[in-house]
Parts: sequence; C-alpha cells; structure tokens
Amino acid sequence: MSTETLETGPAVPPLPPAPPEGPASPWGIRDFRLLWFGRVVAVLAIQIQSSALLWQVYEIARRDHPVEQASLYLGLVGLCQFLPLLAFTLPAGAMADRRDRKKTVWISVLVEASCAVGYLLMALHGSPPLWGLLIVAAVFGAARAFLAPASQAFLPMVVGRRALPPAIAAQSIAFQTGAIAGPALGGVIVGVNVPLAYAVSLGLFLMGAAAFILIRTGGKPAPQTNPLSPLESVKEGLAYVWQTKVVFGAISLDLVVVLMAGVALLTPIFARDILHVGPEGFGLLRASFGVGAMVVAIYLSRFPIVRHGGVWMFAAVAVFGLATLTFGLSRIVWLSAAALFVGGAADMISVNIRQTLIQLATPDHMRGRVSSVSMLFIGASNELGEAYSGVMVRILGAVGAAVVGGFGALAATGAWAAMFPGLRKADRLE
Repeated sequence: MSTETLETGPAVPPLPPAPPEGPASPWGIRDFRLLWFGRVVAVLAIQIQSSALLWQVYEIARRDHPVEQASLYLGLVGLCQFLPLLAFTLPAGAMADRRDRKKTVWISVLVEASCAVGYLLMALHGSPPLWGLLIVAAVFGAARAFLAPASQAFLPMVVGRRALPPAIAAQSIAFQTGAIAGPALGGVIVGVNVPLAYAVSLGLFLMGAAAFILIRTGGKPAPQTNPLSPLESVKEGLAYVWQTKVVFGAISLDLVVVLMAGVALLTPIFARDILHVGPEGFGLLRASFGVGAMVVAIYLSRFPIVRHGGVWMFAAVAVFGLATLTFGLSRIVWLSAAALFVGGAADMISVNIRQTLIQLATPDHMRGRVSSVSMLFIGASNELGEAYSGVMVRILGAVGAAVVGGFGALAATGAWAAMFPGLRKADRLE
C-alpha cells in the first residue's frame, strides 16, 4: 500500500524527516519503557474512575427514578464526554502536527488528574449533584481529545520505524493491562468507598504524568517551510482519510459497531438488576472484556497477523456481534462474563489490524491529524455509544438494547464488506 497521496510541487512543503530506524525491540529504549508505564497507570486510573462514576451516577439516579429512566443518566455521562471530543479532536490533531507532542501529553494527563480531584471533592460531600459530575465529565472528555492524537503521533518519535509494529502491540498490552485491572479494582474499591476510588485514580494520574515528563525524547515535529493554516491543516487530514478508502472503511466500521453493540454502559444495569451480583460482579463483567483482549494482544505481539487481514477483521467484527447478542440473552453471570471475554478477544483482533493499516498508510507529518480523525470515529464512538445505549434502554430495556446491538453489528459487517471491497480483500499487513 502506498503511503504517498499528495502531489509534489512547489506549493507543497517537503515532508519532515522520517523517524530514525532505531532498534528492533522497543523494550531496549528507556523512553518507551516510561511511555509504556505511563500509559498503564493512566488507563488504570481512567478505568477505576469510570467504574466509580458510572456506579455513583446510577445509584443517585435510582433514588428517584425507575431503571429505564435512570439509564438515561448513564447515557448523559457518555454524551458529556463525547461533545468535547467532537469539538476539539480535529483541532487537537492539527496542533499535534505543529506543537510539542510530549508536552501536550503530560499536560492533558494533569488535566485528567484535576478531574479526579473534582470527583473526589464531590464524593466526599456525600450527595453530589448530577450536574456537577456531568460538568467534570465534559472537562475530562476535552482532555482526552488532546491526549489521544498527541500520544499516538509521539510513539514513532520515541521508538523509530523498526520497532514501531511491536511497540503498537505493546501499547495495546499496556491499555488492556489497565482495562483488566481497572474495572476489577474499581468494582472492589467502589464496594468499599466511592471517594477512595477517586483518590486512587488521582494518584495514578499523577504517576502517569511524572513518567511522561521524565521522557527525554523531544516531542516537537519537524518544522515545515510552508505550514498550512489550522483550518487548512484539518481539511488536509480529513481529505487524506477520505481518499484512503481502506483506512476510512476500517475506522467507520468500528464507529458503527461500537455505537450499536457497545455494552460498557449496560454492565451496571445487568449486574444490579438482571444478574443481581452487586459491585463485585460488576467488576467481573467490566474486567472480562479486557481479559479477552489482553490474551489476544499478548498472542499478537508474538505472532502478528500478516496475511488475509481484511478477512480476519470482518470475521472478528462478526464474532463481536455474536458475543454481544449472547451477553444480552444470558441470565448466568459466568456465561455473561464468557461472552464479554470472547467479545474482547475479537475486538482486539479488529483493533490490531486497523491500527496496523493506519500506521502503514500515514506519513509522519500527518500522524497527528490522522490519529485525531481515528480518535473522532473510534474513541468518540464509545461515549456516543453510551448515549445511544441509554436511549435504547429507555425504549427497549437493557436486554433489548443488547440484542438489537448484536444483530446490528452482524448487519454492519455484511454491509461494510460489500461497500469496501478493498478492505475485505486487504491481504498483507507487513
């Protein structure tokens, strides 16, 4: 696959130097180890904080409303995090191609830490207002909008080109480590004390920021002789993604599937009112998805998929839809956890292939913008999916929302396979 899509000419600035070749393994690089550690603790903090917030919002809403109406408040949490992502992600991607990426990363993590402080103070109050929790959720969403494109664009600067593929797999392991331990710890800590969960998240955010600050690699992109205006820069990134149909098909498929079949918001409802397992069972359900993804991430770091990438991706999305359907119909906690485990494993295959395609197709001078578009389609789909799930629960109930989501994922798999034949036929991922 060619990575050149822009015509050369006197009006187009020269490409900045490519990242150095570097060593073959990222683990021999001190700065990558700091980057990996910072990602682990930051994701761990996010998951613990998210578990506490969802549980707290649902408990507050359930005092005055029935289950279906209370679920709408869970949807508002996702919506309040999505709107800042929608507003800031594309400008943040353009900024990541102009400003110091490392500095943007650690400042964003410090803003996330300040959100943990806000949640902690309100939790200590005893009966926090829902509107206050939602405002802090919006600030947290804005911080994530700037963090994601900067961190993804910074990774190749740290490891170089040779170590980039295993570094991507290692970053997935870092994410899943936090995604596994975070919900499990969050469920246990929330069962003991909600303010304690926010305090633990605060400490982890500060550890992550310290690790990023200690990285010695500079994060400033190479200067361009004829830089574009911010608006033109954003337009160039959008045009690149649109013209690269394999990339556009991959990220838009994930958007649709996560929008319809994401079950993160449904887990507290299933745990409390359907499976009747309490906060500990809630932690189990939240962790099961991450465990499945973690197992596959470790496998792919040793035995990556290099052939028939399109077929593997579509098959993984179909399995994800079947797992969501099984979760919605299950009334046994171990079967529900097993369905989420399989869903996480399938999702990791899809994520690995998608990220490999994006990295192979993107030149370094556009990594921030392309990462921001990917974040807008994929990362924001989680928050928008929670808002969508809240509405669907109100209309169909929690079980109906999960079942419809599973069937929707299967339908989207077939539709995208027909609309993007190039993605379906994608073969080598080297």
